[in-house]
Amino acid sequence: MVDQRKQNVRAIAQEIVSREGGYVNDPDDPGGATKHGVTIHTMRRLGLDLTGDGHVTQADVQRLTQEQAVEIFIDHYFARPRIADLPQPLQATVFDMYVNAGANAVKILQRLLGKMGYAVAVDGAIGPKTIATTARAHASAPDHIVDAYGIERRNYYFDLADRRPASRKYARSRAGGKGGWITRAEAFIDARYHLTPAAFQQRISVWD
Repeated sequence: MVDQRKQNVRAIAQEIVSREGGYVNDPDDPGGATKHGVTIHTMRRLGLDLTGDGHVTQADVQRLTQEQAVEIFIDHYFARPRIADLPQPLQATVFDMYVNAGANAVKILQRLLGKMGYAVAVDGAIGPKTIATTARAHASAPDHIVDAYGIERRNYYFDLADRRPASRKYARSRAGGKGGWITRAEAFIDARYHLTPAAFQQRISVWD
């Protein structure tokens, strides 16, 4: 019998891989050489020497397959950080953010819990306290917490772009509209909370 939850997690991971795209090595991206969302730093940490030459280099990143990326995400970005222990409605968005921003995904959740009046350490780790507190917060606002987390994700990206001009190209497209970071966050937010084009332009006006 197929484990439906594992199947759902795999589907989420496959969607993340599709969203991340192929091989890139953008000098403005601190992640360095990346393929399917897996960075060279992650591959070095995991010892993924795909060329067998004793070193993990850009050549190894280029050899990474989509299926290998999916397995990495499920094992190291979903299971090990304990995202599976969060309320099911939050899992997809926290998982997606963890792939994109590591432990900052959990810190965003923990800060949100604080804003909701729940005392929890902002340490980027999903432990018993964060699990229990998130469950209580979700029970108290089941129709809002996923949107609230997505909005916090969007704010995180904006704040990052405010502080780091080189990263603004990820938040604003070449045409001047919403960039990949913002559309990625809003993919997990109900349409009524998406920024209108005018509101988006107002938010980024400080960058010009």
